[in-house]
Amino acid sequence: MECPHLSSSVCIAPDSAKFPNGSPSSWCCSVCRSNKSPWVCLTCSSVHCGRYVNGHAKKHYEDAQIPLTNHKKSEKHDKPQHTVCMDCSSYSTYCYRCDDFVVNDTKLGLVQKVREHLQNLENSAFTADRHRKRKFLENSSLNSKLLKVNGSTTAICATGLRNLGNTCFMNAILQSLRSLVEEFRKTLCALWQGSQTAFSPESLFYVVWKIMPNFRGYQQQDAHEFMRYLLDHLHLELQGGFNGVSRSAILQENSLSASNKCCINGASTVVTAIFGGVLQNEVNCLICGTESRKFDPFLDLSLDIPSQFRSKRSKNQENGPVCSLRDCLRSFTDLEELDETELYMCHKCKKKQKSTKKFWIQKLPKVLCLHLKRFHWTAYLRNKVDTYVEFPLRGLDMKCYLLEPENSGPESCLYDLAAVVVHHGSGVGSGHYTAYAGHEGRWFHFNDSTVTLTDEDTVGKAKAYILFYVERQAKAGSDKL
Repeated sequence: MECPHLSSSVCIAPDSAKFPNGSPSSWCCSVCRSNKSPWVCLTCSSVHCGRYVNGHAKKHYEDAQIPLTNHKKSEKHDKPQHTVCMDCSSYSTYCYRCDDFVVNDTKLGLVQKVREHLQNLENSAFTADRHRKRKFLENSSLNSKLLKVNGSTTAICATGLRNLGNTCFMNAILQSLRSLVEEFRKTLCALWQGSQTAFSPESLFYVVWKIMPNFRGYQQQDAHEFMRYLLDHLHLELQGGFNGVSRSAILQENSLSASNKCCINGASTVVTAIFGGVLQNEVNCLICGTESRKFDPFLDLSLDIPSQFRSKRSKNQENGPVCSLRDCLRSFTDLEELDETELYMCHKCKKKQKSTKKFWIQKLPKVLCLHLKRFHWTAYLRNKVDTYVEFPLRGLDMKCYLLEPENSGPESCLYDLAAVVVHHGSGVGSGHYTAYAGHEGRWFHFNDSTVTLTDEDTVGKAKAYILFYVERQAKAGSDKL
């Protein structure tokens, strides 16, 4: 948005000597000393933590306001108000009076000059840090990235993604998928190279803006919706043009998000080969008994959290049994009588009739993506279901949900957890997304640019929003769901 407060708030010199030492993305909050999500005030160059840490940047703005009762209104507007700050990781600019991200600049271009200065500081610090790490790696014969965990240095090979302004929904999905095409490839390659503290996915983000207008701007978005659009466009781009049909025509007429038929009408791609499965949908007329069957391709399954569990928020509450992933899967596949608003058009009866519906899984994918439907519309707003859902880290057995389980091998229905996306907060348009992902026997927590080692117990306690399971290849003992 265009901000009218820049001229009175952006007062620091682009080469200000007041800036702290080191890389801007690692600067510490002057109040709590946290180095997560540092924001610099463009009035006084003081550094504070952002809204998803302890919110001291906002408090700095609030404390700086001059009460109108003690000063004339004109004096208030002439006085710098510490209103505008810059994210030291993404270099996006935010105005607290406008309560939005800013796209314009002062007449002298001071915002861009400060941005370029911070980028130069970051690059200089990164070059020095890379040289130091290279010497350490050469001396210790390590081939992976160094990360500080609980004060000690450990070797891992994971890289965070910088938040470009409410882009955690995108970061969480990218950090989970590791599994547009060119920019997506570059981003995924960078995630496990471990060559820098945090990778900034601006190029991918701008491609997303170009091909997916729904995600333009810096508002918080739904991570599941983004994942579906991303896989859809990746699938279509990988197909290119076929049968004389242009890519743009495919995008318009064969969108998976709109029709969910790419796996049938389009050529197979790595997207459908990895995430593609098939459901059988059976509908039975309760009047004449006529049965209708159809096959529906899917890239993920959206599961309701059964209503009897929705009041239970944590694993330790004692008001009944804990909701499990099996409860959600059973609710999805159980026989269901359709209500009056979903009457089935029976071809034999020639009119809409009461009916039952049941889903079977006809074909399981290599990577099973399960989306827990945590957001539900009421009359006026979209509420979040904050219920804890217990899920297995290994040995998820999908055999009982198959249409023909006798035709599957003993190991082909077992899945092990690869990643979890978590939504923190109360609303779909707000809050924050992070991801847990497993790699080479270890678990990592990806919180935008911050990557930390974690353990299985912590992962298992997460209130999952999206779960990614990988088909088990080798025979091993399993704890079935």
